[in-house]
Amino acid sequence: MYTILVCDDERDIVSALKIYLSADGYNVLTAYTGAEAITVITEQEVHLVLMDVMMPEMDGITAMTKIREITNLPVILLTAKSEDTDKILGLNVGADDYITKPFNPVEVLARVRSQLRRYMQLGGGQAPARTLQLGGIVLCDDTKTVTVDGDVVALTPTEFDMLKLFLQEPGKVFSPKEIYRKVWKEDPLGAEGTVAVHIRHLREKIEIDPGNPRYLKVVWGKGYKMEAYTK
Repeated sequence: MYTILVCDDERDIVSALKIYLSADGYNVLTAYTGAEAITVITEQEVHLVLMDVMMPEMDGITAMTKIREITNLPVILLTAKSEDTDKILGLNVGADDYITKPFNPVEVLARVRSQLRRYMQLGGGQAPARTLQLGGIVLCDDTKTVTVDGDVVALTPTEFDMLKLFLQEPGKVFSPKEIYRKVWKEDPLGAEGTVAVHIRHLREKIEIDPGNPRYLKVVWGKGYKMEAYTK
């Protein structure tokens, strides 16, 4: 049974999410501030976090930053429609997805299942052994590890899947909508902004100079591609 941590200062929302998730077979833990969420994660086994952005004591963005110092487990942010800046900021600091309030329970469950599936595949070694390499980047699909010039790089499940997509077809240009469809496995509504944030975050981990990338290049007006670095 997977354990999900629900963190929101609105207790009615926490209660509702707990009902939906428990009915779908998940073990649900609760917290009402970002600080409480950090404590739960350090003390108990958690497989996924659903966390509000606007909370007292420690907001969701700050908590997200601290969570990424501890673990790469998937985090889905709960945001209001007016919090577009917070959505982008949350993705920048490592969130895997976001859900806009008021939310549809069916959408919540679908996104939770998608992120858990990706996360467990990343850590479960279910995929056949395979190594993908491009220049100094080596991705091992068996151990779910990535190294850049020999150094291990910690990627979130979303970042890993995105990098794997590029490495499987080096030189191919993927549009933001195509990337979103293949990685998130959903209809690419609002794909450009979400993909751009994850591309930026991935570059920060695999590039020496993210502003002048050696591998992950933008093709203006078309999308992104990975190509071998040549001096």
